[in-house]
Amino acid sequence: MPSKPPPSRSTGPAKALRQLRPSDVRGVARLATQATASISRVAEGVHQSVLGTMGLPGGPTPGRTRGLTGMVYGGVRGITRLVDAGLQAALLRLEPFMGVPEEAQDVPRERQAVLAALNGVMGDRLAEDGNPLATAMGFYQQGRPLNPAALGAAGTASGHLLVLVHGLCMNDLQWQHEGHDHGAHLAQALGCTPVYLRYNTGLHTSTNGGELARQLQALVAAWPVPVTRLGIVGHSMGGLVARSACWQAEQSGLPWRALLRHLVCLGTPHHGAPLERAGHWVDVLLGSTPYSRPFARLAQLRSAGITDLRHGHVLDADWQGRDRFRKSPDLRTPVPLPAGVLCCTVGATLAAQRSPVAERLVGDGLVPLHSALGWHDDAARRLEFARAQQCVVHRAGHLQMLGDARVARQLVRWLAPAG
Repeated sequence: MPSKPPPSRSTGPAKALRQLRPSDVRGVARLATQATASISRVAEGVHQSVLGTMGLPGGPTPGRTRGLTGMVYGGVRGITRLVDAGLQAALLRLEPFMGVPEEAQDVPRERQAVLAALNGVMGDRLAEDGNPLATAMGFYQQGRPLNPAALGAAGTASGHLLVLVHGLCMNDLQWQHEGHDHGAHLAQALGCTPVYLRYNTGLHTSTNGGELARQLQALVAAWPVPVTRLGIVGHSMGGLVARSACWQAEQSGLPWRALLRHLVCLGTPHHGAPLERAGHWVDVLLGSTPYSRPFARLAQLRSAGITDLRHGHVLDADWQGRDRFRKSPDLRTPVPLPAGVLCCTVGATLAAQRSPVAERLVGDGLVPLHSALGWHDDAARRLEFARAQQCVVHRAGHLQMLGDARVARQLVRWLAPAG
């Protein structure tokens, strides 16, 4: 009997290629041309730094050369811009003929995970450049755009609406962790209807908060049955975006704010995360010598969303008019928890047992426990989560709380209708 042929080595790459969309090619082409322009600026900066140590003058702009050398670098960038414009125009015309593979009918989880990570790292730049790889905010169920009318026709929409907001570099599909999905679990336990937000986590948290406030109003207006209860569950950065949306909705008088009954934050860095602060020191170290200073451009690829995590920004005023890469004290405007809402928070710690010292230092590996619980030495900045609305889970990391049974049970207790 003939032996079964070995699996093709191209299975993995072929699967990856089948997940590409026509617009992805255009987006990658734009990234490539932008990378070429950026590398030329780095090279020119190094060139000028060397000339500066020899006492030779530079160009009118810091980090730029002059004369024939400056013309060469400028020519490289000019040609790159022309190539980019030509590629974008040609690929845009070709897109209708490239088609969409049949696999597009399925949820391309790997592709969405890559796009989510890319948007988290440099989503602000993608959006600014109009790159088709930039994620647009929207509501989803099972990885597909939400259709309220279809829910109404199927009779699957309830008056208890639950919105889940993911964290940095993640997407709506990643609420499913180790076979568990908090949204699906709450739907089964409480009869609510979960919808999942997908958004560009590289944008400022306040920018996403404002857009979420507007889209929530449109969602409530289009919901096929009257919304009687609205709840929001945010993981990590998602908690900051949700708090920003609540504040902006209240300031604008959006009606959905009056329907909000619950706000739950899971591992949210309400007062910042040391991981971003550590990344900030990379800028300082690279900028310490004239030879390494041009490479600080590479360290400054961190998106606006990432740098907002340094102190836990919620408002536009927290970052507007400030250099987000410069070391500065916490200048946030204190924003209280939304009034008339049951606000709850879950903090995780890798520590094996309750220990004030270990909990303060270890946290969940990304967010300190005190930041997740809203504690702050300054009473004006402290978030007043009631003791009964605080939960600490031990032996759990930042992502593990997405699939933690203890967290799931606590969510059911908090979100269950009173009485």
